[in-house]
Amino acid sequence: MWTKRDIPDLTGKTIIVTGANTGIGYETALALHQAGADVIAASRDLEKTEQAISRMKTSSKGNGMLEAMELDLADLKAVREFSEAFKDRYKKLDILINNAGVMLPPPSLTADGFELQFGVNFLGHFALTGYLYPLLVQAAGTRVITLSSGAATQAEYIDFGNVRLEKPYDAQLAYAVSKLADIHFTRELHRRLEAVKSPVISAAAHPGVVRTDLQRHIPAETLEQAFAQFSEIMEPWQGALPSLFAATDPSVYGGALYGPDGDREFAGYPALSAHHTEAMNNEAEAGKLWAFAEGVTGIKFPF
Repeated sequence: MWTKRDIPDLTGKTIIVTGANTGIGYETALALHQAGADVIAASRDLEKTEQAISRMKTSSKGNGMLEAMELDLADLKAVREFSEAFKDRYKKLDILINNAGVMLPPPSLTADGFELQFGVNFLGHFALTGYLYPLLVQAAGTRVITLSSGAATQAEYIDFGNVRLEKPYDAQLAYAVSKLADIHFTRELHRRLEAVKSPVISAAAHPGVVRTDLQRHIPAETLEQAFAQFSEIMEPWQGALPSLFAATDPSVYGGALYGPDGDREFAGYPALSAHHTEAMNNEAEAGKLWAFAEGVTGIKFPF
């Protein structure tokens, strides 16, 4: 049973966790700091993130630094500005954890006109990783960990004709598509890193069933009815374990997905995920998604 006590000493490591002001992101950042890392909590609401940093400092005896930085993944210009600010302050990045996300919001668009879940959960993190990639290759043993979800198994393909709300909005399907996109991004990045023999690891994690602020757009009664079908609902500290495992355990390898080891991966402790669908393994669609993301962001990774 792997827990955060198994995280190795991270003294001297610089780590970004997006969406670290609450829930799984908060617990992820806290555990990494407790292991000695310098942790940058990057979130949209700077005031809330600074409050989260204050709470972390009261419960962590880590010897590293804790810093809050503003990052709005729903605005590609803001992603670039964050990346430039980070590169002005830091000359390396050891681990990037693409954790932030939105789930089942009302129909909404990002600043750049993309459906909000697709834009934040995938496209914003694609841009962030691209901007920061030159720093990732400055350190040995670096990792990019992207948060997906068991919901990715519910999406059969990515409809590129519906990433800007061109069709009637199905919140659950749009969420599933965004999480399938995260799997494609993880694995396509891994393939491209492998092709140039880069030591950077790109892996994915999913937390299982966890009660967090991510569900804030779901009516309380509906949420409780949904949770009633599960025998166990995990707290954020446990939901963070697959991310922490993927980010730090020496057994992790590129292109892999990690999640809880319990029944249907709803709960448990970190293990290699058994979630596999034809869509998740579609390399041609992953390549198409990558080309699409390059086109709309203007970002090309300097492999």
